[in-house]
Amino acid sequence: MSTLFSPLSLGKLALDNRVIIAPMCQYSAENGKTSDWHPMHLGNLAQSGAGLLIIEATAVEPEGRITYGDVGLWDDETEASLARTISAVRSHSDMPVAIQLAHAGRKASCEKPWLGGHALSPDHANGWQVCAPSAVPFREGDPIPEALSKSRISEIVQAFVESAKRSIRIGFDAIEIHAAHGYLLHQFLSPHSNKRDDEYGGSFENRVRIVLEIYDAIRAEVGTDYPLGIRISATDWVDDGWDIDQSVELAKLLHARGCDFIDVSSGGLHIDQKIPLGPNYQVPFAARIKAETGMTTIAVGLITEAEQAEAITFTGQADAIALARGILYDPRWPWHAAATLGAEVKAAPQYLRCQPRSLKKLFG
Repeated sequence: MSTLFSPLSLGKLALDNRVIIAPMCQYSAENGKTSDWHPMHLGNLAQSGAGLLIIEATAVEPEGRITYGDVGLWDDETEASLARTISAVRSHSDMPVAIQLAHAGRKASCEKPWLGGHALSPDHANGWQVCAPSAVPFREGDPIPEALSKSRISEIVQAFVESAKRSIRIGFDAIEIHAAHGYLLHQFLSPHSNKRDDEYGGSFENRVRIVLEIYDAIRAEVGTDYPLGIRISATDWVDDGWDIDQSVELAKLLHARGCDFIDVSSGGLHIDQKIPLGPNYQVPFAARIKAETGMTTIAVGLITEAEQAEAITFTGQADAIALARGILYDPRWPWHAAATLGAEVKAAPQYLRCQPRSLKKLFG
């Protein structure tokens, strides 16, 4: 029996297997609304045989988008658009679908990656004023972010809650809070970007405050049975920044509150990060968090081979693995991994002829 293709529960959500599709921004929305690209893209991934699909970072307010092409969930129009997209995906798949709720903070108001990805000034046609814990830009020469007042922090916390309400109405099976990759919540966590001298800055307890406030506020709204998790960067990969020791302590606080899963990535906060890229390079972070907290843990980062993913779950380094660029390259990665490991995944009946040894019917 393959461990990778054995069932897993994220809180009350039952997954058929432990392959998760990580959130991947598509930069193809229009004023926060999903476009025709999204049902095609997400529908393709929903036929991959993975256990869970998490849709791209979804901004809780317009100013929280990474680019002007990002998906949002802040009003009735963005909700209706996303609801139509998810309905189309689900019409031909019963794969659970989660949403990642996000705010980009000082890394907002950027050009699309294939157009350079550079920061756009507030006076640019597609730009706006960015905000952050402190008036510290991501790169030298970027527009200076506006340091958030405590009233604006409260508004952003409430924006996460309102987007969570909309997520429930749409019917998402789980919510992941985005506190990784140098975006707003990670900016609060790291002393490199958080220079505040109030209750949101300085000590570890103060720097994690907004993350816990958002988690607690969403949990109060969705209830104890709804699957709610978080994605973090376990380290900044820069001295004197956010690191694995602090990540473990944050995970303990979240676990005590009933957080259902933690998705462990790294980096994205500082331009001087030194990342030793290689297979499994982030897995030790997930393994340590799992060992020291007991949380259901997802490992990510250059996991490309079936045997590699199987070893991670079989040895208990993590409960699941997540794929991003790898599944864009090979949208049937779970099919192929299941065939390699002697397991099975679900597929639509239209596809059953192509690989009968690893596919089983989704319908009928």
